[in-house]
Amino acid sequence: MSFETASLRIIFFVSVVAAAYHLRPFHWSSLVSSLVGAGLASAFIFIEMRLRKASLTRLIGSAVGASMGILGALVISHLLSLTSLEKASISYVQITLLLLMGYVGLVVGASKGEMLNLAAMGGIFSAERQGRKSSKILDTSVIIDGRIADICETGFVEGPLLLPQFVLRELQLVADSTDPMKRNRGRRGLDVMQRVQKMTSVQVQIVEEDFPQIREVDLKLIELAKKLEGKIMTNDFNLNKVAQLQHVPVLNINELANALKPVVLPGEIMRVFILKEGKEYNQGVAYLDDGTMVVVDNAKKMISKTIDISVTSVLQTTAGKMIFGKYDNSKARPEAVES
Repeated sequence: MSFETASLRIIFFVSVVAAAYHLRPFHWSSLVSSLVGAGLASAFIFIEMRLRKASLTRLIGSAVGASMGILGALVISHLLSLTSLEKASISYVQITLLLLMGYVGLVVGASKGEMLNLAAMGGIFSAERQGRKSSKILDTSVIIDGRIADICETGFVEGPLLLPQFVLRELQLVADSTDPMKRNRGRRGLDVMQRVQKMTSVQVQIVEEDFPQIREVDLKLIELAKKLEGKIMTNDFNLNKVAQLQHVPVLNINELANALKPVVLPGEIMRVFILKEGKEYNQGVAYLDDGTMVVVDNAKKMISKTIDISVTSVLQTTAGKMIFGKYDNSKARPEAVES
């Protein structure tokens, strides 16, 4: 909540209480009038806070539904006034109908408002809907991972980054954990978010929306993505699959990293540094700059050396890409050097 909003709410609250205190409606005492004014002001502020979180379609649906309900109540009230019922009974029925039909119209209109397609109207409505769809909802795992900050610095991320309050709470719990490893990961995540918030090219918004009836954070993220029509940004494999089953779009950082790895075809010559021995007989293992593992046959004796190998195959797994190659001793280049 901004300072300006808080100041306006305080001014409004004090004004309503002061007006009730000085005017004393219904000949109430000053104390009772002040208490009633404070209660009304609190109720109005609560309603304003709820309306602030509501989507535009729900607000339009509520307004239309309430208007139709009140209009229907006025028509029925006019018909009742033509009957021979006593005036007191008619007044009671009219007020009851007005409140009932206005309330029903408000609730039903709000629930059906989500069915409105504002994008079809074009103009500002199209831009508003497009802005919602371009938003990215951050998961705890992708924040702790840290690569989101590097991606944001490149300028490839468009639309606002949404940080749900329940994700921030989970991040704080991890940072306060008694386990040193978890504590370090949580603090790393908080540092990453501070780094992203300082970037002028990225807009980070804290989302207060919560789902108390849902306990799992992953399911909360899915429900929030459905409500805001945004995309979940994560590197959690299980969350990725569950979200896809519920037709929620997901941006997986691991899939992005795999897509950006260089394309290697069988038969190509690569120059790699053999780091350690492989699991199979006479194998050596190397790693590319992006972390891709390269398993090389006939390279056990070339550990700690940079050599040329011939790529034999490439295997794509859920964990990433693996490259298999072969070192030919007979064609070894004399410049293979020790590191």
